[in-house]
Amino acid sequence: MHEETLRQSLRPTMAETGLLWFIRLLAIYSIACGLYYWVRLIGVYPGLLWRFDLMPWQWQTAFVGLAILFPVAATGLWLRAAWGPVIWFVAASIEIGIYSYWARMFEYRPEIVAVNVACILLYIVLRGILFWQKRQQNNFRFTD
Repeated sequence: MHEETLRQSLRPTMAETGLLWFIRLLAIYSIACGLYYWVRLIGVYPGLLWRFDLMPWQWQTAFVGLAILFPVAATGLWLRAAWGPVIWFVAASIEIGIYSYWARMFEYRPEIVAVNVACILLYIVLRGILFWQKRQQNNFRFTD
């Protein structure tokens, strides 16, 4: 009986599997964002302000920070390190601020803001479900 309980506790729940896949997809998205900012910095981007030295100082500061933060966050997310979601949250928050609150200095991009807000909310919901499941599981163990 005790062996069966241990075996069941070792199997990942559906929420744990969903969170794992979500974090992996978030890591891929973060590396793509990081590559986008690196492309902008090295001057491969075809458009206005296509080179680093042509960008205003606000863009230079923000793009350098995001070009560093997103690949670091992607690494932490992929490795399931505790600091990965924290770095990603910081980078996503900066991106939300740049493309919404400080849109007059940068540019208004509601699609990036919407994707980041949706990812943050989905992450919070999945973490909340896992917390609730663990709490229910611990309450069940103590009542037996």
